[in-house]
Amino acid sequence: MSVLRVCVDARVTGSGSIGGVEQVIIGLASGLSGLIDGDEEYLFLTHADSDEWIRPYIRGPCQILSGPPLPPVPGWKQFLKSNMPVVRTTWQTLSPLAGNRTVRVPVSDGTIEKAGVDVMHFATQDGFLTNIPSIYHPHDLQHLHFPGYFPRRHRLIREVTYRAFCEQARMVCVVSSWGKRDLIKHYRLPEEKVRIVPLAPMLTAYPTPSNDDLISTRKKYALPEAFVFYPAQTWAHKNHIGLLEALATLRDRHGLEIPFVSSGQLNEFFPKIRRRVRELHLTDQVWFLGFVSPLELQSLYRLCNSVVIPTKFEAASFPLWEAFLAGVPAACSNVTSLHEQAGDAALVFDPDEPENIADTVSRLWTDKALRSTLVERGRKNVARFTWENTARIFRAHYRRIANRPLTEEDEHLLSAPPLL
Repeated sequence: MSVLRVCVDARVTGSGSIGGVEQVIIGLASGLSGLIDGDEEYLFLTHADSDEWIRPYIRGPCQILSGPPLPPVPGWKQFLKSNMPVVRTTWQTLSPLAGNRTVRVPVSDGTIEKAGVDVMHFATQDGFLTNIPSIYHPHDLQHLHFPGYFPRRHRLIREVTYRAFCEQARMVCVVSSWGKRDLIKHYRLPEEKVRIVPLAPMLTAYPTPSNDDLISTRKKYALPEAFVFYPAQTWAHKNHIGLLEALATLRDRHGLEIPFVSSGQLNEFFPKIRRRVRELHLTDQVWFLGFVSPLELQSLYRLCNSVVIPTKFEAASFPLWEAFLAGVPAACSNVTSLHEQAGDAALVFDPDEPENIADTVSRLWTDKALRSTLVERGRKNVARFTWENTARIFRAHYRRIANRPLTEEDEHLLSAPPLL
């Protein structure tokens, strides 16, 4: 029997522009690279001029498959290029937003077919049409829950393309039971088609900082001795503003001034955040660092007092897992699957109530015994999630989808109850 060739879609820039999705790809590369006990090859499809970000994580049975260069128009606009064929009418009309408008969905340019790929794994929310059996990650349906965060055209594009790639896929992947229920409810997919595969924190794949690295990071960004940390790109739903308002409440009502540091790309919503910082007179209390390197991210986790995640919508939170793994106490919002992900290892709060956020942050900041308890619980919680385990689960699905023989381990992994 020939070697099973799996291709993972890694056609992103590595600049942090799409947030946690890039971490998913790095995690997959790290996990699959360690699977030397199988008879599979894993190809990571990249743009020919944009693969340096993933190369450090590629080894063993993994290799780069170079596709065409990065399109000149980034993001969702690439779907609108005139040379892309129109999605089938039966898929397009499933979108209540579509009406008589046309949305064009890309098809394979032949790269993966020429490479002899047996299973295509679309690990981002993008993809293309192909006859090769595929796995697709819609990640979340935020555009349906918070339509106000998206221009109408972007909502339409998401609806048409997500439905097209879900319809095409042999398996649609989510990370939690909540995500599965949400996807089935909105897209009416067969329950057996939607599979839950846990992800894991990225810190295990990143370099471990030395004491000199910690000193260098603190000096580079002129950071205070202690601070609350939130690594997240400045999208509106990440709710930086809610956390800023909570910090202002603590300062004005309780005289508690807590420094706040945030890393992550500063996108088009950031000017509104910056304006709110000025309105709340928090300029001297807040640091927005922009996109940082993996080593700096590791350092920031080790330098902070605690991690606070006020997001309003998330399939799952990488920063929460990473805080647990780094031994940092954490608090998060109680939305979607986050309260299940947190368990008893993090404080939870209502992200729409700044006073609730403020009370939680105050407890986390001032109660040393509480922080120690949460750190211990967090390490136990996150020990269940590793990229090696995630890679082995995906390998079992690759074999299943390609009709290859399954091992006893494969059977066990495919039948195990979900962790979230």
